[in-house]
Amino acid sequence: MRKKLSAALALTLAGASLAGLLSGCSGNSGTENVRLMVWSPSEDQSKDSGEWLQTCCEKFAEMHPEWDITFVYGVADEAGAAGTVSQDAEASADVFMFANDTLTTLTDAGALAKFGGKYADEIRATNSESLVDSLALDDYIYGVPFTTNTWFMYYDKSVFSEEDVKNLDTMLEKGVVSFPFTNSWYLPAFYFGNGCTLFGDGTQEELGADFGGENAAAVTDYLIDLYNNPNFVVDADGSGMAGLRDGSINAMFTGSWDAASIQEILGDDMGVAALPTYTLNGEEKQMYAYAGSKAIGVNSNTEYPVQAVELALYLGSAEAQQLHYELRNVIPCNTTLLADPAIAEDPLVAAQNDTFDRTSVLQPFVPAMSNCWTPVENMGKGIRNGTITHDNAAEQTAAMNDAMNSDGIS
Repeated sequence: MRKKLSAALALTLAGASLAGLLSGCSGNSGTENVRLMVWSPSEDQSKDSGEWLQTCCEKFAEMHPEWDITFVYGVADEAGAAGTVSQDAEASADVFMFANDTLTTLTDAGALAKFGGKYADEIRATNSESLVDSLALDDYIYGVPFTTNTWFMYYDKSVFSEEDVKNLDTMLEKGVVSFPFTNSWYLPAFYFGNGCTLFGDGTQEELGADFGGENAAAVTDYLIDLYNNPNFVVDADGSGMAGLRDGSINAMFTGSWDAASIQEILGDDMGVAALPTYTLNGEEKQMYAYAGSKAIGVNSNTEYPVQAVELALYLGSAEAQQLHYELRNVIPCNTTLLADPAIAEDPLVAAQNDTFDRTSVLQPFVPAMSNCWTPVENMGKGIRNGTITHDNAAEQTAAMNDAMNSDGIS
């Protein structure tokens, strides 16, 4: 059974050198036996996708002959790992991947180790400040980022020019645009564009959701008109991709996970861009996507904290990210890699990182965020089914905001 890191050991991990940590562990043999359980999505272990995880772990073992490492692999995707680890950390992996919006689930369970000292310095030196912030709580870093997580726009270059795709309403004059209108990870983009906020800077839970008032009502009015535009289509249950394939849709909004499918459909006509503006009452407003990150985490219960932390750092390193990109098109976030022209000139890399840096807001991971998803989804559905109209837009917007600020308990 694993044992939780003591406070003293955690501090040692944060500040001491590896040589000092290992001096008492090796014994006289010079080689320490280590067993590390590592979880990742199945695609990272698939032969068809190049066995990224196994390749990286074997390379890590070669780099550390002082450790005789046995790896045990398990499958858990970034979204689901937090639930499993937080429920039974002692039976979970030593090293695993997680999405940053599950950070508080893991920290509340005391299941996630902190990266401090030289480890934190390394993470900060190889990632943007906003990316590090996505994995930080109370000045502690809780993971090694390996990619940004957001969505952006794909379009048919035979229909839209690079100038056209700067503004959504311009696009709607020239072609058909699909958008996940009833998906609450996407729809807030318009409200953020007109000054609405969630929990202040995203961390101030006491400030609540500010998706009400005149600014928000004006957006709801815009969305009603958008839905009724004959060149606008709601993307749901794969309809956007299907429309792109049969030519009935010319642009859609999704993430890097759909890049291969869209490339297969559009070929050389595939365009990729950060989010456009939209025109609200004659003024240009920027759409803003939710953004986050995916990271390598270390279980605070691991019996091998030094090796687990070092492995996490390697799996999030430039070398491992390069291989991830080559094998699975996982967009790198390491600043050294992003400075490489061969990577920086990839339109997909440019679009995802431009979105993260310029047209996104960091998705809040305060607990009250869980109250915000359903009311926004219901707004999209209400507009779609015609129960939300211009006549009741202000009232319905206020009701959405009230629901976002309620835990559902009267």
